[in-house]
Amino acid sequence: MRLLSRFLFLLSFAVLAVIGAGAAGLAGLWYYGRDLPDYKQLEKYEPPVTTRVHAGDGRLIAEFARERRLFVPIEAIPKPVIQAFLSAEDKNFYEHSGIDPLGVVRAVIQNVVNLAQNRRPVGASTITQQVAKNFLLGNEVSLGRKAKEAILAFRIENTFSKDKILELYLNEIYLGSGAYGVAAAALVYFDKSLYDLTLPEAAYLAALPKAPSNYHPVRHYERAKARRDWVIERLQEDGVITVEQARTAINTPLVAMARPESELARADWFAEEVRRDLAQKFGDKGLYEGGLSVRTTMDPKLQAIGERVLRDGLQAYDRRAGGWRGPLARVALTMPGQDWRTQLNAILPVPGILPPWRVGVVLKVENDGAEIGFADGSKGSLPYAGLRWARKKLGPDHFGPVPRSPAEVVAAGDVIAVEAIDGNPKNGFALRQIPEVGGGLVAMDPHTGRVLALVGGFDFKLSQFNRATQAQRQPGSSFKPFIYAAALDSGFTPSSLVLDAPFVLDQGPGLPLWKPGNYTDQFYGPSTLRVGIEKSRNLMTVRLAQAIGMEKVVDYAKRFGVIDNMPPVLSMSLGAGETTLLKMTTAYAEFVNGGRKITPSLIDRIQDRNGRTIYRHDTRPCEACLGTAWQGQAEPALPDPRPQVIDAVTAYQITSMLEGVVQRGTGIRIRELGKPLAGKTGTTNDSMDTWFLGFSPDLAVGVFIGYDTPKDMGKRETGSSVAVPVFKAFMAEALQGKPNIQFRVPPGVRLVRVQAETGELARPGDRNVILEAFRPGSEPQAGERGSVLDGSMAERDNLSGVGGSAGAAPISGTGGLY
Repeated sequence: MRLLSRFLFLLSFAVLAVIGAGAAGLAGLWYYGRDLPDYKQLEKYEPPVTTRVHAGDGRLIAEFARERRLFVPIEAIPKPVIQAFLSAEDKNFYEHSGIDPLGVVRAVIQNVVNLAQNRRPVGASTITQQVAKNFLLGNEVSLGRKAKEAILAFRIENTFSKDKILELYLNEIYLGSGAYGVAAAALVYFDKSLYDLTLPEAAYLAALPKAPSNYHPVRHYERAKARRDWVIERLQEDGVITVEQARTAINTPLVAMARPESELARADWFAEEVRRDLAQKFGDKGLYEGGLSVRTTMDPKLQAIGERVLRDGLQAYDRRAGGWRGPLARVALTMPGQDWRTQLNAILPVPGILPPWRVGVVLKVENDGAEIGFADGSKGSLPYAGLRWARKKLGPDHFGPVPRSPAEVVAAGDVIAVEAIDGNPKNGFALRQIPEVGGGLVAMDPHTGRVLALVGGFDFKLSQFNRATQAQRQPGSSFKPFIYAAALDSGFTPSSLVLDAPFVLDQGPGLPLWKPGNYTDQFYGPSTLRVGIEKSRNLMTVRLAQAIGMEKVVDYAKRFGVIDNMPPVLSMSLGAGETTLLKMTTAYAEFVNGGRKITPSLIDRIQDRNGRTIYRHDTRPCEACLGTAWQGQAEPALPDPRPQVIDAVTAYQITSMLEGVVQRGTGIRIRELGKPLAGKTGTTNDSMDTWFLGFSPDLAVGVFIGYDTPKDMGKRETGSSVAVPVFKAFMAEALQGKPNIQFRVPPGVRLVRVQAETGELARPGDRNVILEAFRPGSEPQAGERGSVLDGSMAERDNLSGVGGSAGAAPISGTGGLY
């Protein structure tokens, strides 16, 4: 009886305990299940994904992201990667319902052992629990958070498939070094796609979720390899790999691979311009989280050439006209507790100093040179010949004498920039300095507007101001072709004569007389339009603008997109308005492409995270282009929707005249390349801005060089001496090995042999004969002598199709020269 009473008591106690535990459990579920985050939002989860920008050849230019992540659907994640994470994190993932009871028991036992050994406790969170924590709860350490995590894990398991949960986990998990998700981590640590990972590499990624910073493959190599090997052992224990495979994988060194520089296309100016464009189109969220795939127009070869030749051009001008401005810094060669190497390393890196330049410290100065030391402990010599250029600038166009010894230029302790002579340090080093002058370069496909290269200055790290797209500067004489184009459309021909003689204009009460002049301060009498543009004659240009009317000049500046709101005053005819290098290069491209309007573009195509094209620069319809294979079908015929800016005949006439600039005029330095090239120099008053805009039949290039705060570059410095060498160097490399394609002649052009200087029909035995382009019926006749435009009002009124007033304005500090 007593035994029965005890049994009933124990049974009642057990029942009550079960009921109590159940009630407590229900109460816990009710309490912790209140106000839980909506787990169903995971169904529409779109993680922040890295936007990647590629060059025209597919090479990576830049990545923009707040979290570096590439989303990969579960179907595209290789099985070895999935198996490695399952063995490391949750081997029973496909069996449990969100909580792994066996895993909990195993963790409890392990933690008892760890406690006895004074080691950290281990967790028992399943992948589903980690999804609940990472997506919905955060990292708060508390019993309440664990309870909520468990509840959400059950709910997630009942709502989503196992594959969906695993997809969320593998794309969200943080794996160190700024990489979120397995695809980004594969690139960061091994510069590989997921498909190219080896078994040991996949195991290493699976070793990272617990504590990525503790297992860095370089900083903590032994710890990282041990953790990777543990994952490999788990794979072998779970029967995923054989003992032999595990042994081979464990014996494989852990080698992290950074992306080779050869696979990256360095283009900071271009990338920043693309970033601005994307931010404007899609906003910051779309740019940094949208996972856009951007294919740009950039040609990495041309971009590299452009950056190099512009840097060389800026340095050449600076050494010639900028003067030596002293060392970058100074260090104490004898400082207690700090040697010169320590001080030098504290200064590095110096913005603007890019290879092959190096930064060194002058250690000793002698009569024939100086000894310099570098941060790595190596030393070199700086011979007198390497610093002989370093004269002091005493004022505009005023320099001190050539230094007679190194001691007049450098002193011990000076921190200076140097470059190996002829690229070989054994030859010694030459003194270098970062130029104060700035500049830009643009290269463009003249038929499509695709920007192939864009450089905005000496070094992006030195200044992010883009002088190719942001600097508003006066184009000077490079504006003249637009006036000549307007004149040709107003009845003039390339052989029309215009008087080159003094020009004086009364600007009104209280204002001085306006007396523009030629660069040479000389007058040349009646000259053809061709000679006027080839020799960049200012007085001819002013008379021409006055004759056709400044309203027409304003119209042409606007239709070419150079200056939208130019005042109709005569000073503007000499390039006194402001514009950008990109606009000018685009306008010149419209001369060589037959007068067709183009829109400059740095982006060919943009795809969203799902691969759907959401932007395309070329919007021409082409159903025949959608074929997946060549089956002998005819070549697709594409429409040409480009509007006509000017008549194709006029465009060719200007192109031919600009070719004369290279053959006989201010751009004659370029002629020795032996390529069909054309273009125009530009220099503003006081040589504050120097330009050269030019093109081959299939490549338009613009160069601008000037100080950011405009100032005199020197009386002898012009577009011909400063900008032309950069254009020439660029074209020499860009066109190397390419056939000499001649400028294309459109229908409706009559090519007539004339004397280049006079425009008269050529006779047998004449020298300096060219083929001049005329409209049918406008070519000169035998024995005919054209009338001379002298700028009189009566003559101007007799010109057909000409109207409007020719105003003037004070031009102090403005206008084109050369």
